[in-house]
Amino acid sequence: MQCVILAGGLATRMRPLTDARPKSLLPVAGRPFIDHQLEWLARHAVTDVVLSIGYRGEMLRAHVGDGARHGLRVAYVDEGADLRGTAGALRLALARGVLEEAFLVTYGDSFLPVDFGAVWTAFRRAARPALMTVFRNEGRWDASNVVFEPAGAGAPGARGDLGRVVLYDKQRRTRPASDFAYIDYGLSALERGVVEGEVPAAGKADLADVFHALSRSGGLAGLEVHERFHEIGSTAGLEELETWLAAKR
Repeated sequence: MQCVILAGGLATRMRPLTDARPKSLLPVAGRPFIDHQLEWLARHAVTDVVLSIGYRGEMLRAHVGDGARHGLRVAYVDEGADLRGTAGALRLALARGVLEEAFLVTYGDSFLPVDFGAVWTAFRRAARPALMTVFRNEGRWDASNVVFEPAGAGAPGARGDLGRVVLYDKQRRTRPASDFAYIDYGLSALERGVVEGEVPAAGKADLADVFHALSRSGGLAGLEVHERFHEIGSTAGLEELETWLAAKR
């Protein structure tokens, strides 16, 4: 099972901590964040990782290496200084021939306490070209941006975490903000054909636009998860993750 980690961003919100290193190498509980992330992936059925790097990517490559010490096979796609956006990075990975027929994708600043293998199984069961994990956020940790319909919604006694993303709208421009109770959790699954068909071969492109279009066409399955996400995109987020990891230990 393959997972792409998008870790090429400039991390401007975390400066000066990221003046001399990429965000994925920020220390969390005494270790670089990427170590926590890769260990979690290896424990949850991921075997192959594509690290999409850019800003100070050579430092990340030097630290992670081939991934063997984490029990993973790691390949790299380097955007260099020409950052192409989250979808553009996937298109570059496609051009380099490293994407499998279907894959998971997450972000280099996200720690997601969810079973990646179970998400993969749900994606295969959903039989749609893409799946987004969602969390009932209701504005607590960030702006909610998903309208989610669980499978069997409306049927007496029906229940299920797998359903459909009725609408993903990062900017909440198409419906009232009160309609959005869920948030993109930060882990999705895609068929390679989505990248080939929906992302331009050149220039910048954002996954938010791809997911918006998929939700409008009915092609985006949703899987509700129930433990909050963690991130190191802010100093508060980094501190909360350290507290959570200490409690787990």
